[in-house]
Amino acid sequence: MSHRQQQAHRYACIALCSLIILCILWEWWLAPLRPGGSWMVLKVLPLLLPLRGVLRKDNYTMQWTSMLIWLYFTEGCVRLYSDKVTLSAICAGLETILSLLYFAAILIYLRPLKQAAKARKNA
Repeated sequence: MSHRQQQAHRYACIALCSLIILCILWEWWLAPLRPGGSWMVLKVLPLLLPLRGVLRKDNYTMQWTSMLIWLYFTEGCVRLYSDKVTLSAICAGLETILSLLYFAAILIYLRPLKQAAKARKNA
């Protein structure tokens, strides 16, 4: 595994863990939809399911999470433009950035593996 892939995996793990922490803090303390926290904190559960596989470099898990992350990107974009509370908009912007960082890091990590698998198949 190349140094670039190792860095990409590290960034993906950091982005995923940061996104989990951000979502919990956002919906419980920083800017919940209702005072005292909201059930929206449960949106973190789909991110917790693949965490172990991503940390262990499971390629299949990383492939399907690259599609899952777009749900968080979309939510971040929608809430960035719709939320009136400044702190909530900041959290939404961070969610959008972390989602993009995760997606880019996963692509950088998986691309050489996909290319090698394709070369083996064609050989």
